Amino acid sequence: MTNKLKYLVGIFALLIIFSSCKKKEYSLGDLTAPSNIVISAEPVGKTAALPNGDGSGDVNFTITADNALSYKIDFDANDAFDLKYLPTGTATKKYTTLGVNTYKVTAVVYGKGGTSSTVTKDVTVKSDFTPSAQIVTDLTNNASKTWGVNKDVAGHFGVGPWSPTCYTGCWWSAAVNEKVSCCNCFYTARFTFTKNAAPNSYTLTVSTPDGVFTKTGALAGGLPGIPASGGEGCYPYAGGSNSFSFGPSTSGLVTSATNVSTNTSINLAGNNTFIGYGSLGKEFEILKVTPTELRLRAQGTETGNSWNLVLKAY
Repeated sequence: MTNKLKYLVGIFALLIIFSSCKKKEYSLGDLTAPSNIVISAEPVGKTAALPNGDGSGDVNFTITADNALSYKIDFDANDAFDLKYLPTGTATKKYTTLGVNTYKVTAVVYGKGGTSSTVTKDVTVKSDFTPSAQIVTDLTNNASKTWGVNKDVAGHFGVGPWSPTCYTGCWWSAAVNEKVSCCNCFYTARFTFTKNAAPNSYTLTVSTPDGVFTKTGALAGGLPGIPASGGEGCYPYAGGSNSFSFGPSTSGLVTSATNVSTNTSINLAGNNTFIGYGSLGKEFEILKVTPTELRLRAQGTETGNSWNLVLKAY
């Protein structure tokens, strides 16, 4: 009797276990992709008399859509495709190319289960910017001046966060001659800034006798001939020449009692020039410039990083 009771209890326990393992049904629900996407782009200061804005280059963006969970935006199709996350679907972008220019903007809206929808919109905005005459004089000597990375000072290359509170190598800072043994091309490259005869016309010419100091692949910023793979180092590059312009800096740093920035940037055109390190960055904020020293800050190759460079005049 006892053995039969134990047998029955065992069968009952197995039934409970099997019933608890019954397959459960799950549903992701409706995976309808976002629809009715609208990109609203309003140049700051726009009026009937100023249809492209007040010349600040600022544009206020708002993205709306049905069935939307999150938003991303690429502000300019002419640059490398770079989607910025917009938590609320709103942002203000400062465009710095001088004159009246049209930019193709792309918005990607994400919905349930990873669904997404994409729309584009052309935005026309006016940007007026006149750099300080002293900055132009110090950088170009009002004709032409050549610069190179200054290996003789500590901190000539630094890495930190891309934030308004860090304007030096907050995470890492190069020692004197840091890259001589591995990548001396970093120090032998020369960057000649020329003020042309035409108004607001400037040219940067890059000379790289020992190659370009860069990472490979996409991080090289499209420099012609750089291989798709390989470590950080010196790679053969013939140099190049292209125009550049001055514009208001977009980093968020402001001039203060410590004079951390001039609030002016060097904006490179094309993909065959760079300053210091061959990278994606085309905007180099001028933190400081004198007749003999140039301190720059740019976004690094990794998202969220800033790079600092110290150059000297030759």
